[in-house]
Amino acid sequence: MTRLILLCLLFSFSSTAQTLHKSDLKPGDLIFQNLDCGPMCDAIEAVTEGVQGQDFSHVAMVCKQGDSLVVIEAIGKGVHYTSIADFSKRSTNKMYVGRVKARYKELIASAGLFAEKQNGIPYDDEFIYDNGKYYCSELIYDAYKFANHNRPFFTLYPMTYKQPSSKEFFPVWIDYFKKLNKQIPEGKPGCNPGGLSRSDKIDIIGTL
Repeated sequence: MTRLILLCLLFSFSSTAQTLHKSDLKPGDLIFQNLDCGPMCDAIEAVTEGVQGQDFSHVAMVCKQGDSLVVIEAIGKGVHYTSIADFSKRSTNKMYVGRVKARYKELIASAGLFAEKQNGIPYDDEFIYDNGKYYCSELIYDAYKFANHNRPFFTLYPMTYKQPSSKEFFPVWIDYFKKLNKQIPEGKPGCNPGGLSRSDKIDIIGTL
């Protein structure tokens, strides 16, 4: 029995650690990135832990355009399509690929269609859930909520913009929301790439 458990653990480790190629991707797959975009990405990663202890500051969904695989993502000015090649150029870190578990596969097509219909929606620079705009993980959350007959599929948690083990906000967030003339939405419900990567609804199938 001990040997069997050990073999299962070894198989699990090797399957999640394997290097993938673009041809291994399927529509609906989630690609998690560590963008290394400076203090803001550092602040996001400091308060969220990704699967296998990884730091993630962005996530996108694979979809198909014609005969090509691309991603649909919320970044920059809003929701848009990006080629896999351009997406990959943003980071020198390994990108982790998550796939919705087989028992939920009937949701994938509907989630993808929802995400694609949001093309052109503005970026949610206030990070407020359900305000008609999208940040990266919020788009994924709503896509699968829609596919799940408007019932939550992933989980929302109270968001924090404070330094770990501190009551102080990260300086980058103080400056950021001051420029927006908005209050920091501390404690408001939301989601992040790290949390999505640890969801029990997906399997991490490898890295790119």
